[in-house]
Amino acid sequence: MAMESAEIERLIKSALPDAKVEIQDLAGDGDHYAATVVSEVFRGKSRVQQHQLVYSALKGQMGGALHALALTTLPPE
Repeated sequence: MAMESAEIERLIKSALPDAKVEIQDLAGDGDHYAATVVSEVFRGKSRVQQHQLVYSALKGQMGGALHALALTTLPPE
């Protein structure tokens, strides 16, 4: 079962309330998304740590309902 982009955004924002989230459906199939997530929580963290925070927010949906997510993460300017 595919995952809606609104659900991805909701999960991320529930874990990172200050996040600005932009989601793009790459294939139009609800399985392949790109997300840009901007949050102060990322400041001072490595790219791997930033991505781990987002994957954790998705509560195990990666590889299941959500097949692929290309992530861009960064702190606010």
